[in-house]
Amino acid sequence: MKKVLFATTALVATAGVAAADVTFGGYGRFGIVHITDDGTGDSATNVTSRFRLQIDATAESDAGVTFGARVRIQQNEGQQGMTNGARFFARSGGLEVGVGNIFGALESFRGMYPIDLGLTGHNYDYTAYNFRGDAYSSGGLGNSGDNGVEVMYSAGDLSVHVSASDTDDRIAATVAYKAGGFDFGLGAQDSDNAADTELAAYVSGSFGPVDMTLAYADNGTAGDHIVLTGRFDVGAATNIEAYIADADQWSETGFGIDFNHSLGGGTSLRGGVSTGGSVGDETLVDLGVRFDF
Repeated sequence: MKKVLFATTALVATAGVAAADVTFGGYGRFGIVHITDDGTGDSATNVTSRFRLQIDATAESDAGVTFGARVRIQQNEGQQGMTNGARFFARSGGLEVGVGNIFGALESFRGMYPIDLGLTGHNYDYTAYNFRGDAYSSGGLGNSGDNGVEVMYSAGDLSVHVSASDTDDRIAATVAYKAGGFDFGLGAQDSDNAADTELAAYVSGSFGPVDMTLAYADNGTAGDHIVLTGRFDVGAATNIEAYIADADQWSETGFGIDFNHSLGGGTSLRGGVSTGGSVGDETLVDLGVRFDF
C-alpha cells in the first residue's frame, strides 16, 4: 500500500481536522488460463489479466474518530475499467460502522477464504458460503443502493461482525475467536431468499508445517457445502495450497492445488489446477505473474 498525504490550504485552515490522507494500493496480474472439458476433450487457452487500484481516503477528528471511504477501479481482460460504489465508515478503537458498498459479515468471515488458489482464484469452490450473502462489489454498486450497513468490533482475539441490507432483507452476524493456536468462527444469516446461506462455521489451526482450515455452510436450498484446505511452505519463498470441497448441489467433489513463488518486491509467480465441483468435468489450469503495490 502506498500512502499519499494531501494537505491543501483549505484543509490546513479547517478547524477540527487532526489528520487526513489518501492511500493508493492494489495489484495487477497477467498470465494464461487453459480450460479442458474432460467429457468432450474440447479445450481452450486464453490470456487472463486484471488491474485493481484501491483508493482509501480518511480524515481524523480532534476526538480521534476516523472517517473515511473506499472505492476501487478495476479492469479485467476484455472489459473497460470500472469504478465501484463507495463504502463509507467511521472508526474508533476496535469499533467500526460502515455503510454503502459494505464488506458483508459472511464475505469477511475469516474461514471463508482460507486460501487464494493459483493466479485467478479459479472458481472459489473453497469458499463455503458460496457468495450467498452481502459482499463488497469490485465492479458494481454492491449494497450502496440497498441501504447496506454493518458494524464490526474487535478486542484482542475476539471479533464480531453484523451486516444488513435491503437485498432480500438480509441480516447476518459472525463471531470469531482465537485461542490455544486455533481459530474458531460461527455465523448465521436471516434472508427472504431461500437460496441464501443460513449458517456458516469454521475451525483452523496449524498441524506441524501445515496450516489447515475446515469450513462448513448451510446454503439454504442449495444444501450443505464443506471444505478442507491446507497450506505449507516449501523453502523460504514458495508455498503450496490445496483444497477438497463437496456440496450438495454438485455432481462431483472439487479438488485443487497451486503454488506461489515470491520473486521479491511484491511480485510473485503463481499457478494452479482445479477440477470438479461447480464446473463438473471441467479442468482449469492457470499460470502467471502478480505484482502488489
